[in-house]
Amino acid sequence: MSDGSRVRAARQRVTLDGQLVSYWQREALRLEGLAAASRWGWVARGYRRKADRARQQAARFESRERARAPDVSPPEAEPS
Repeated sequence: MSDGSRVRAARQRVTLDGQLVSYWQREALRLEGLAAASRWGWVARGYRRKADRARQQAARFESRERARAPDVSPPEAEPS
């Protein structure tokens, strides 16, 4: 029952690699938050190690996602 008043956003192709990139980035942020809230240093270090591994996973899937679309180059810094 759509009356056409809602504007539809352009759908982008979302791949599993793209979804995993955002998942691992969110997971790294969550683990960093847990590390910051930890009472004991050894627990915080464990969370930080897990956050580092999550960032590595995100980087791995990010490279796979970039390799999938070679015609799209990342924006470059403008010359000064």
